[in-house]
Amino acid sequence: MRRRSFLLGSFGTLVALIGAGTAVYATLPVIPKRPTPGTDDALGWIAHHEGRFVLTLPRIEMGQNIATALKQIACTELNVGWETVDVSFHDTGLARVRSTVGSESIMLFAEPLAQACASLRDALMRGERQGLVSVEPRPREQLRTFARHGEIGRTAEIVQGREIVTGKALYASDIRRPGTLFGRVLRAPAMAEYVSKPRSWNAEAARAIPGFIAIVEDCGPDIGNAKGLGIIAERPGVLDRVVEALDVVWQTEEPSTGFSPDAPVDVDRCPLEETPSNIVMDGGPQPGSWDVDLKFDIPFAAHGAIEPRAAVAEWTQGKLTVWAGTQDAFFIRDCLADTFGVSTEAVTVQSCRVGGSFGGKTTCTVEAEAAALSRVAEAPVKVQWTRTQELAFAFHRPPSSHRIRARVEDGQISDWDHRQVSSHIIFTSAVVPSLMQQATDALIGDGGVARGMSAPYIIPRARAAYDLVRLPVHTGPWRGLGAGPNGLVIESAVDEAALAVGADPLAFRLAHINDERLAAVLKAVGDMSAWTTWRSSASAPRVGRGVACGIYKGVSYAAVVAEVEVAPDGRMGIREFWCAHDCGLVINPDQVKAQCEGNLMWSIGFVLYDHLPMESSRIVAETFIDAPIPRMEDTPKMTIKLIEGTDSPTGAGETIMACGPGAIANAIRAATGIRPTRFPVRTS
Repeated sequence: MRRRSFLLGSFGTLVALIGAGTAVYATLPVIPKRPTPGTDDALGWIAHHEGRFVLTLPRIEMGQNIATALKQIACTELNVGWETVDVSFHDTGLARVRSTVGSESIMLFAEPLAQACASLRDALMRGERQGLVSVEPRPREQLRTFARHGEIGRTAEIVQGREIVTGKALYASDIRRPGTLFGRVLRAPAMAEYVSKPRSWNAEAARAIPGFIAIVEDCGPDIGNAKGLGIIAERPGVLDRVVEALDVVWQTEEPSTGFSPDAPVDVDRCPLEETPSNIVMDGGPQPGSWDVDLKFDIPFAAHGAIEPRAAVAEWTQGKLTVWAGTQDAFFIRDCLADTFGVSTEAVTVQSCRVGGSFGGKTTCTVEAEAAALSRVAEAPVKVQWTRTQELAFAFHRPPSSHRIRARVEDGQISDWDHRQVSSHIIFTSAVVPSLMQQATDALIGDGGVARGMSAPYIIPRARAAYDLVRLPVHTGPWRGLGAGPNGLVIESAVDEAALAVGADPLAFRLAHINDERLAAVLKAVGDMSAWTTWRSSASAPRVGRGVACGIYKGVSYAAVVAEVEVAPDGRMGIREFWCAHDCGLVINPDQVKAQCEGNLMWSIGFVLYDHLPMESSRIVAETFIDAPIPRMEDTPKMTIKLIEGTDSPTGAGETIMACGPGAIANAIRAATGIRPTRFPVRTS
């Protein structure tokens, strides 16, 4: 659109209707690239100039305080003071780094950064002050980081901590460019996979609102099959008024196949004699009666990040710059270049601090909306989703239904059968078109659903398998992926097996473990909680304790004891947690404990709160009242012990999801005598 015609539309109160059919949006998906970081890459993360250093953070900072831990490594290897290293957030001018997912930041990035900083330190000691430094890799034991020198193992001042509490830290929604306008893309109140589009709207009423600028039909790629209608205004407060005045009438085509929000997946619909599509453990349990036979149903759940997603986009002479709160600036860049038919060199994405994500801000949505509206406006445009949009159009944790059976012989679990039906976590309809979904279902399965499904116990004959069901609701990664649901049901079944033979649940687990690190965290949490000597009082309220343990991605270990109180009216609350955690080398103990605390709070949400209300055709949740998260008053006392099982650092951001929910469920069982099998557990 020419600048002149846009100005007439905005200030002459003429509606700028940008016609459909001009989009160049591609139909084939952009595939995220996930390169393994190397020492040569790390040279681009650290620079020296006139006695000061700049650490360009190769990870996204979303509250996990990875900026602090990586700065500790840099200061340690450079052997310099804390105040001499500045930290900046990367843009896509940096050599590509993999998305910030999977609790990988320390595990994969610590050593390359340490090697690069050590080489830079040596170059400076040789008197080199200009040019590029080549990395001279050295054995890990010669690095100060892995010898625990300097800042390693200490609590350091949080990078941007002061800026956060004083309001100076910038999130995407804080970015202001000269002449910034504000936009929103409206979509039908329907499931994302239902075909929908705007049929009619009241442009005259919108035009009459002061501050209204334009209606935009060509407003970016569809989300699923939901076509949008864009609006642009001079001020953010005008947007709600324009939405109300437009009174859009939507055309929605629901598929003929039924969808039940009450039971979207059901493992019992699949006969047990049929072989599931995807095998995780194939130990072939023997036929016969079972000592444990339980069915678990876990619902949809939203990510619940405090910050709704936001982006600011600006086109200048055919080049696009976007400021975004995303977990993968490079993937967003690639998607935008593909969407708008420009080269990747013409697109720059600046990563911003993210106000919570948990796997939810990995796809390109609001960034493309902002870019589409900015291209029309020929001005910077900020788009920030409302909470209702977050719940309706983001992707969510898929529901899962589990049938888990166990047989105990001579005090040991001899046979195990875990069947699951779920929807997709990795190859989801949120990012993968239907033909590719069919191919991945047939050839690959979904490793996200399978995560944590392999029980960490010695069981002679164990089988675990799952089937996948496509749903009209977009699903995807949620903290820990399948580790949370799978850990919950596995630890519940193991607990029930112990109770079936009158065994102590903690001792029963130890008798089934041959992994020294898993046994160590389990023994530690038993000692911390005085497990063997604690006895519940016979007086009201009822109090119970539960234990659970788990291994995350084969490298990080945790065990949790939860103490639950159940009031006479049925209301439940967590009184105390004890947690032992082993993620190898610990860079910053305080921040690892903070990750543990966050996971424990998520565990409370998992068991007592998480659900996403919906009808057959739409998600009806609009606020945290509808899709609740734990509150400050739900926070119990927490005692956390860190165990450094190896000199190699591993992940801390999701480990406890493998055992925290199970510990709470087992505590509820101990307090009430009733095994929770449908979640969330209603507290009244």
